[in-house]
Amino acid sequence: MNGKLILEDGSVFNGKLFSEMTASGEVVFNTGMTGYQEILTDPSYCRQIVTLTYPLIGNYGTARIFNQSRKSFVSGLIIGEICEFPSNFTIERTFAEYLTENKIPCLYDVDTRAVTRKIRSFGTMKGVIAAEDTAQNFIDEMLAAPIPKDVVAQVSINEPYTLDNENAPFVVAMDFGVKQHILDSLHDLGCKITVVPANTPADKILAMNPDGIFLSNGPGDPKDVPEIIDEIKKLIGTKPIFGICLGHQLLALAMGADTYKLKFGHRGSNQPVKNLETGRIYITSQNHGYAVDEKSLENLPLEITYISMNDGTVEGMRHKDFPIYSVQYHPEASPGPRDNMYLFDEFLKMMR
Repeated sequence: MNGKLILEDGSVFNGKLFSEMTASGEVVFNTGMTGYQEILTDPSYCRQIVTLTYPLIGNYGTARIFNQSRKSFVSGLIIGEICEFPSNFTIERTFAEYLTENKIPCLYDVDTRAVTRKIRSFGTMKGVIAAEDTAQNFIDEMLAAPIPKDVVAQVSINEPYTLDNENAPFVVAMDFGVKQHILDSLHDLGCKITVVPANTPADKILAMNPDGIFLSNGPGDPKDVPEIIDEIKKLIGTKPIFGICLGHQLLALAMGADTYKLKFGHRGSNQPVKNLETGRIYITSQNHGYAVDEKSLENLPLEITYISMNDGTVEGMRHKDFPIYSVQYHPEASPGPRDNMYLFDEFLKMMR
């Protein structure tokens, strides 16, 4: 079936609909050459239509071991070509079967380079995936409808659960949309982890007497969850804290800094960042549309530890007095390089 992507500025990109489903959401792009299943199951993409710039998707199939959460939270997918004959020893489903099973709206045979150039030039914008003959008034209604702001609540768990390890440092992880491989990385290092819902009060977390607190990645604007920021404020100075991505932004806001929306965000697995202490460059996996405002850190007890080599934005920070640090990128590298796994080791040492 012929379909199209319609952006809020009126731009139209033609393609073919994998199914008859329509979708709306913020249109973003990811430049990774691999990791399409991890991208689809990363809760940080909740309510977004993801454009994959790599032209051939599905060439190594899909398997449950690559899932990063309990389901896919993306609104839709824009790709070039679907590989019909994948080859990999881990295959359980083809990519087409995965899309069908998970009911993911997908528009393919699209000029993804043109979509990406549009977003890079004019910034992320809302879009709709629909059949070619869809009535314009229906599309206009979808474009006019506001994107929900309760995305963290949509992706977080409802009840706590524990990944056990005997005689291990105990971490409480606040789930704002945590990726499974982040939890696996901490657990494999020897941590006992209790994952709690995003809205868990600080007093309940402290009552568990953890050795450290982890603030996870997640979707949306960090300023949309002021009630969570208030609880994080109560945790500062009580226990070692490590934040990643949205957790990094929420930590900054809790300590009096500011955040802002990037023009088109950082989404890919080859993003270079610089360690300001050593001068070393690391290649990182990233997925975020917001950043911490560097100027807002000037009069706070925080120091910048990493910056992006692409645009100079803040990629990491550390508290000058308390054992608290955070990074904007994803050290767990799923998908992406493994350059930054040492950050989990630092958290472990900080707790011990």
